[in-house]
Amino acid sequence: MAEEKKNNGLYEWVQALVCSVLTAVLLFTFGVRVVGVSGDSMRNTLQNGDMLLVVNNLLCGTYHQGDIVIAAKPAFESGEPIVKRVIATEGQTVDIDFNAGAVYVDGMPLNEPYIREATHLAEGTEFPLTVPEGCVFIMGDNRNNSRDSRDPDLGVVDTRYVIGRAVFLLLPGETAEKGQREWSRTGKLN
Repeated sequence: MAEEKKNNGLYEWVQALVCSVLTAVLLFTFGVRVVGVSGDSMRNTLQNGDMLLVVNNLLCGTYHQGDIVIAAKPAFESGEPIVKRVIATEGQTVDIDFNAGAVYVDGMPLNEPYIREATHLAEGTEFPLTVPEGCVFIMGDNRNNSRDSRDPDLGVVDTRYVIGRAVFLLLPGETAEKGQREWSRTGKLN
């Protein structure tokens, strides 16, 4: 009898372990994933080395202006996913006054307290530009050190190439200025 109880306990333990692993695999495949930030194009909002919790494309629905997204497109220079901010969605018109450093969507200037500096770097895209159906126009917060939708080689991004929306900063990378982690930055992303 004792041997049978021992075997039942082992079977239940293995069953619980398999169910836990399967649940974790499904959650991280279809629900959320962790993505690292590489580069300075989103400074000061995000730093090189930050680890983000990303809600997968299937769960996050449509994208809105201001969302921080992770996109992977074959045309990207490095082939690695990029982290950028949605500036405009399908049907909206983007215009940029590079002399004034201002970005306009549908004729209204954006209030962008998150940017590192005004937008003075023109990369070749013709403006005004209307975002096609099923696409987003993305830019980095470090505007003059970001390869984004202003570059005609990258252009607007089809939402099928968007992996998901970054919702939470899990682990801060070392800041460029201080060379250390600022734990106070951990939390929900805006």
